[in-house]
Amino acid sequence: MSRADNLDMATLIEKLAANDPHRRAEAAEMICHACQACPNDETHAVASLVTLPLVRACGDGDERVREWAVAALEDLGPPPTGAVQELVQLVTSGEPLVAYWAITLVGRFGQDASSAVAALAACIDSSADISVRQRAAWALGQIGPAALLARPALLQAAGQSDSRMARLAKEALEAIGS
Repeated sequence: MSRADNLDMATLIEKLAANDPHRRAEAAEMICHACQACPNDETHAVASLVTLPLVRACGDGDERVREWAVAALEDLGPPPTGAVQELVQLVTSGEPLVAYWAITLVGRFGQDASSAVAALAACIDSSADISVRQRAAWALGQIGPAALLARPALLQAAGQSDSRMARLAKEALEAIGS
C-alpha cells in the first residue's frame, strides 16, 4: 500500500469517529470497498490500519455504519498479529456486535490467540447474547489444544439446551483434545 493510500485510509478512519452519522456511514462504506478491492498481497497492510476501528464501529448507533463495518470485516481476513490483546479487550464489550466481531477476529488467529482463552471462556459463562457465547465456543475450537483451560466452560456449554451452542462446544472440545 502506498503512502498516499495510507493517508487516505487514515482519513477514512478519522471519519468513522465523526459526529455526523452520514459521514461515519460513508467512511465505513468506503473502507469496505477498499478492503474488497485490495489485492491479496496488500490485505495485511490494510488490516493493520482498519481492524480495530471497524470492530469498534460495529457498536455505532447508526445501523448503516454497523452494516458497512461488518461487511468490511467479513472480507478482511486475518487481523494483524499485534492486535490480539486489543481485540481481547473488546471481547467483553457490552455491545454484542462488537464482542462478536472481536471474538471472530481472535478466532482467526488460531493457536496464536492462546492469550485470549480466559476471556473467551468467560464469555461462554457470562455473555447475555447467545451469538456471542456461540462465537466464543467456535473461537476456542480454532485455538485448539492451547485452549485446554476453557475445557470446564465448554463441557458445561456442551450440555446446554441450545443445540447450536452444544454442537460448537463439542466441536471445540474435540479440537482441544484431552
